[in-house]
Amino acid sequence: MNQCLLEVEVLEAPKIRYTQDNQTPIAEMAVRLEGLRPEDPAGELKVVGFGSLAQDLQNRVSVGQRLVVEGRLRMNTVARADGVKEKKVEFTLARIHPLGASPATPQVAAAAPVATVANKPPAAAAKASPSVQPTSWNTGPLVDLPEDEIPF
Repeated sequence: MNQCLLEVEVLEAPKIRYTQDNQTPIAEMAVRLEGLRPEDPAGELKVVGFGSLAQDLQNRVSVGQRLVVEGRLRMNTVARADGVKEKKVEFTLARIHPLGASPATPQVAAAAPVATVANKPPAAAAKASPSVQPTSWNTGPLVDLPEDEIPF
């Protein structure tokens, strides 16, 4: 089964187009995802959404926004102008999950006064004030192995 969850940053605003036959909307955007290790370079891939997801992408996603995208990975073979065949990865979107606020819409602070939040129990205070820090994922390897050893 090919199902992926990726935390990404939007590089290009979603561009929408329509199919010729039944005018189904298709949105495409470029995203960047961080490498697994700090020394690994960031990767880029194209995210494609169809139908109502395409409309959601166009209406709710902006450049610089961090998202968790859920969907399937696919490899496309594309012939370049010089005749060389090139493989490119494409991510077919199933769901989008925004992380925090987008740069265009700043996050609004809690409406409750600080004194009110401070008098509540810690669990209630945590629910009343939204977390400003984005979710952090531990992307390190599960087992530290030398680089030349293959774990079979």
